[in-house]
Amino acid sequence: MRVVLAPDSFKGSATAEGVVRALEEGLRRADPSIETLARPMADGGEGTLAAFLSATAGAVRHPLVVEGPAGPAHASWVELPDRTGVVELAAVSGIELLAGTLRPWDAHTIGVGQAIADALDHGVERLLVGIGSSASTDAGTGLLTALGARFLTAAGRPVAPGARGLRSVATVDVSRLRTLPAGGVSVLCDVRSLLTGETGAARVFGPQKGFTDAECRRVDGDLHAFAALLSRALPAARPDAPGAGAAGGAGFALSGWGGVMRSGAAAVAERVGLGAAIAGADLVVTGEGRFDGQSARGKVAQFVRDAAAEAGVPAVVVAGQVSLDADTSGFAEVVSLTDLAGSSVDARRDPSRWLRRAGGVLAERLRP
Repeated sequence: MRVVLAPDSFKGSATAEGVVRALEEGLRRADPSIETLARPMADGGEGTLAAFLSATAGAVRHPLVVEGPAGPAHASWVELPDRTGVVELAAVSGIELLAGTLRPWDAHTIGVGQAIADALDHGVERLLVGIGSSASTDAGTGLLTALGARFLTAAGRPVAPGARGLRSVATVDVSRLRTLPAGGVSVLCDVRSLLTGETGAARVFGPQKGFTDAECRRVDGDLHAFAALLSRALPAARPDAPGAGAAGGAGFALSGWGGVMRSGAAAVAERVGLGAAIAGADLVVTGEGRFDGQSARGKVAQFVRDAAAEAGVPAVVVAGQVSLDADTSGFAEVVSLTDLAGSSVDARRDPSRWLRRAGGVLAERLRP
């Protein structure tokens, strides 16, 4: 049996490569005849740089120190042999960099802009910017500031970074905003949220970044007022465009700069050769840390399931936890590490152990 292993990372617990290794070990322990093909995935969030690095011979990692959401952060971006630069928001301005202490009002995207600027300084001809796993709701003001824009108060002073400064923006100056590379910018994102409203950046994702319900409503209003200002300065910035609300509004800012939204999972799948691998497989295994109601909205597990279905290959999903609202239709099997371990705490404490166990369980269930 040939099995394609194409999981996302289990956020905060295991990288996609680590998930692949553990599943592979569990499958082969149970059935040494199983042949595995590793295709670690990402959707523009955590693990995107690693996916491009592992799939591209000659890719180069460029380290740099950026202004992260909680202070200086050691980060990097990746240069591909065709002069494409890959920047991952999660690595420079991501929520994992906060180490559990959320900063909803002050976290920002300055580091993303600094990484993009460094890539431009190195002469990249095009950019891929993955914008998942953000820590902030600053509407991309931080990244645009790092690229030369200025956001000023009525007194002509720079506004505070993060969501805190949105309400005081009176002037938007983009006269010194850096130009896009010749090949353009693709924004890798599978979140389709608008910037504001019930499905917007603050109302949907604000609570997980630390805002109260009342604060979410206030920030939603601030985003609405700011959007009118930025859209006048950068007409391509459309708050009602799908993906504008991604990464706390970073999608809105990048589209205003000239970036084009693209499915992150599709871009990574193309780079790692997922389609060709699935075409010759008997089974596809995907997964993510939490498989829930949002997983069917463009995330890796849903993308891989659909790709497998198109090729007529059964797919299974392994997840740290499977919520009650998860759409498991289309999967031949669903395995929860929480169920195997007895609790989510134990599953997170030693994910590799339970991923190996999951591999063994799958091998037993699918044995002819």
